Amino acid sequence: MKWNLRLAAANRGIWKASELRRMLAERGVEMSTGKMSGLWSGQPNVLRPEELDAFCAVLGCEISDLITAEPEKVPAASPAEQEASTAVGQGVFATGSTRAVTPKPRSGRSLPPR
Repeated sequence: MKWNLRLAAANRGIWKASELRRMLAERGVEMSTGKMSGLWSGQPNVLRPEELDAFCAVLGCEISDLITAEPEKVPAASPAEQEASTAVGQGVFATGSTRAVTPKPRSGRSLPPR
């Protein structure tokens, strides 16, 4: 994930974190100086949905202007993870075909209580 707060703010003529913090306070979102500094200068560790909405309202932007997905940075899944992610009841065979699993016949056990 790439955090673009400074770019989104600069596109709207906001150059200081203190100015953005004041504008957020006018919208009812009080943010500490330390948290605002962290959001302004780096990646957020925690960001509440209300804060994200307030940033979008103050900056007149969309969430996609503030956050850019970077799926290419996620490591590829290991073969074990790929097998675990196969849908339940499906198996992949050496030929690449899939086959649905059929239930076994009942063995005379009673049904669970309702």
